[in-house]
Amino acid sequence: MRWILPLLICAACGAQPAPLMFGGARHDTTVDGRDYVVYKRENRVEVIRLGHAGRAEHDRIKATMIGIVPWLTGCDVIPASVEGDSGAMRARVSCPKGLR
Repeated sequence: MRWILPLLICAACGAQPAPLMFGGARHDTTVDGRDYVVYKRENRVEVIRLGHAGRAEHDRIKATMIGIVPWLTGCDVIPASVEGDSGAMRARVSCPKGLR
């Protein structure tokens, strides 16, 4: 039982990818004062927003999350595949040859 608290504390520190994204490339960025982490593995991405966001900010944040994917990975988000919210978003991407 002694190990549960330290494990929970470590799990709460920083962005951790979904198990599907383990081993993926990690990209960190800051846009408009907000920190994001992007994980890319094969033809999938996961974008995680760090920090608190007010209710009115969620739509703008989600648009930002979609916009940083091509900038950081060189791959385009497939709009129909976007899942999640302004805290964590997952999607498939289409990448030029050589970036897979």
